[in-house]
Amino acid sequence: MTLFWKLTIGIVLGLLVLVFVGLSLMAGSPKDAYGMVRYALPHMRTGKLKVGDDAPDARLVALNGSDHFHIRERTSGKPLVLVFGSFT
Repeated sequence: MTLFWKLTIGIVLGLLVLVFVGLSLMAGSPKDAYGMVRYALPHMRTGKLKVGDDAPDARLVALNGSDHFHIRERTSGKPLVLVFGSFT
C-alpha cells in the first residue's frame, strides 16, 4: 500500500470520527447519535407546506391510549398547538 492511500484512508477515518463526535455532542451522547443516524436521517425530508397553509389532517391517539380522533374533529376552526415531547 502506498503512502498516498495510507494518508487518504487515515484522513477519511479521522473525518468520520470527527463527524461522529460532533453528532454525539449535538445529540447528547454517542448512543443518541447512533440512533439519530440510524433512524432519523433516512426519514428526513423537506415538506411542501408554506406559511399560511392549513395543517394536514392526522389521526392521533387520545390521552387514554385507546381512542383515536382526527385533528379537524377537535379544532372547530380554532387554532391548535400540538407539542410532541416529554416534560418529565
